Amino acid sequence: MAIKNVTVAGGGVLGAQIAYAIAFHGFDVTLWGRSEGSIERMKPRLAKINEIYAQELKLAPAYIGAENPNYPRSFFNDKSEITEERIEELKKVNENAYKGLKFLTNLEEAVKDADLVIETIAEIPDEKTEFYKKLAPYLKEDAILVTNSSTLLPSSFKEFTGREEKYLSLHFANDIHRQNIAEIMRHDTTSDEATEIVTQFAKDIGMYPAVLNKEQPGYILNSLLGPFLGAGLRLYGAEVADYDDIDMDWKISTGSPMGPFEIIDMVGLTTIINVVKMSPDALDPETDIGKALVKLEQMAEKGLLGRETGEGFYKYK
Repeated sequence: MAIKNVTVAGGGVLGAQIAYAIAFHGFDVTLWGRSEGSIERMKPRLAKINEIYAQELKLAPAYIGAENPNYPRSFFNDKSEITEERIEELKKVNENAYKGLKFLTNLEEAVKDADLVIETIAEIPDEKTEFYKKLAPYLKEDAILVTNSSTLLPSSFKEFTGREEKYLSLHFANDIHRQNIAEIMRHDTTSDEATEIVTQFAKDIGMYPAVLNKEQPGYILNSLLGPFLGAGLRLYGAEVADYDDIDMDWKISTGSPMGPFEIIDMVGLTTIINVVKMSPDALDPETDIGKALVKLEQMAEKGLLGRETGEGFYKYK
């Protein structure tokens, strides 16, 4: 089956990036939101992504001929493709992708023609279950359904999808136009065909497909990243050091470009809070991680949700 029409359910920080990247690579994209309010919150995110892509392309001529350019890897297959002609083509592609995005609140209408549906709703198991139950009767017979869940396993929801063999995980990192990884994780009854189609789709949208051989909570990325962020939050909750010193210690000591709290701002506090709450220890406000969760929730109440809102642990232009 050839994928042409893609519906992204949810347009949060990562959902909006996913939808835009897919549209940029020539697919017809519909974003579904629960309400008009949800749709209106998506639109500024997508406008910002359009600006980011435009700025990337404005800077791209500087990469021509460079030995080791730090270019957006989902835009070009390799550095040999970075030419003035291709950059000008992509500027037009960018504007057409933005103008072509469609928005719907009617779920049946949003998915009726979809070859692929990407679920990006909140990391709350009950909400995902209810969404799948509602979605199942509206999908066409050969449609593939994937989840972008960061921590939850597809086998936990397969019975609610109405298409176990066509359901799997397709997980992206933030800033996907540069950090162009797509983790593909099947469950025990996902078909080989569906896995192969999704793997090819990931390649078609400029991603490197990392195919997992078995289910793993957190995939590869978050299996490594989760303990790292958790360690930072525990240090912060225990008041061992301030967040900025924790970040700087890590960056200077390891040469890494970002510390744990900069990463939390990039991911967004809402997602981090939902993930942290899955740990029983975090529900006890006397534990180090529980104390950190209280601080995160206090920030969220003030609207300090990270880069998307202009301020989290740090301020952003």
